[in-house]
Amino acid sequence: MRTAPTRARSKASWLINKTSVHAHRLLTDAVAPVGGHGHHFLVLAALDEFGAASQMEIGQRIGIDRSDTHAIVNDLVEQGFAERAPDPEDRRRNIITITDAGRGRLAELDRILERVQDKLLGALSPGERRQFVALLTRVLDGQEDR
Repeated sequence: MRTAPTRARSKASWLINKTSVHAHRLLTDAVAPVGGHGHHFLVLAALDEFGAASQMEIGQRIGIDRSDTHAIVNDLVEQGFAERAPDPEDRRRNIITITDAGRGRLAELDRILERVQDKLLGALSPGERRQFVALLTRVLDGQEDR
């Protein structure tokens, strides 16, 4: 980091990008030993929090492409962490629900992600971590308004 040009190190966009790359690497390395994927966590968390939904709704909620959502849901169904059933109101679409095994998997991934947060934000105090997350949330929420 210190070898990068000062002009780059003073730009939030550069810092966010570098932090994102580092966070992605930490996450990938942490979930790989259990055969996990960061998107598995997102889908399971959305199903747990918001209930059963179509694949399209899940993808829109977590901000990933429809074909990627399909592949992730396929993985989760094959592993027994989610179930897919035809929508009784529209047979052309499927409704995805989380299973009990999926809730267990979500809890496991949640614990792993907490350790990732500790590694990623280890230089910050608990209060600074809360403030950092709040600031990032404001930045992202501000983008939705545009």
